[in-house]
Amino acid sequence: MKKILLSLFVGLLPMMALSAGGEDLFLDHIKTDVTNKPSLQRGAQLYMNYCMGCHSLEHARYNRMATDLDIPEDILMENLVFTDASFGSLMENSMSEDDGKAWFGSAPPDLTLVARVRGPDWLYTYLRGFYKDESRPMGVNNVRFNNVGMPHVLMELQGLCAEAPHPVSDKRFDPLTGQTITEGGCEHYEVEGSMNQSEYDEAVYDLVNFLEYTGEPFKKDRERIGWMVFAFLAVFLVIAQLLYRELWKDIH
Repeated sequence: MKKILLSLFVGLLPMMALSAGGEDLFLDHIKTDVTNKPSLQRGAQLYMNYCMGCHSLEHARYNRMATDLDIPEDILMENLVFTDASFGSLMENSMSEDDGKAWFGSAPPDLTLVARVRGPDWLYTYLRGFYKDESRPMGVNNVRFNNVGMPHVLMELQGLCAEAPHPVSDKRFDPLTGQTITEGGCEHYEVEGSMNQSEYDEAVYDLVNFLEYTGEPFKKDRERIGWMVFAFLAVFLVIAQLLYRELWKDIH
């Protein structure tokens, strides 16, 4: 039995190495913070202006988002809701599945849970990874999603990279000094955007941070309640142990 388990473990080692070295090697890493409400508010604004037309958030509601992000109802309805939806409505859009297939080849997916499925690092790298590729129907490709069917909807902010941008995690070396180049992003732009590289990186961080929130709006509540439960169990364990000793002392 031990030999069988050892053989299985040895056989899985190459797969574990590939998994660790493949997907994460080309991802730029960020640390999201769903308690940063200004960041979440900016991310919500970006999402509603640039993403909501194609990608719904149908498992979230406007009123819950407004409450969690401290957005007044009148400001939300006037500036972030572009349909006839009510304050308590699900965050849906008006694009039909047939229209999505006709325009993009496949219907744009709902993104409520995309941060939980893909992970923040993947989203952060993807949204900063578009570049010019005239062989593609939309004229762009992506370093993280080859042959992507989605247009670069944030091009007016970032601009359009003339070639595939380098991920920050893609270690390159200065040929003169031999030092590691830590900056990622685009080196040459085909189209200039309204933001510089650092401004765009910050905007994408806010957008990804917002998507991290929509994937689990109650995350901080869950963590807070979880610690309370652990504290209760710790106290209960002490009381139970004392009660056990009291009940069994005469028997022993």
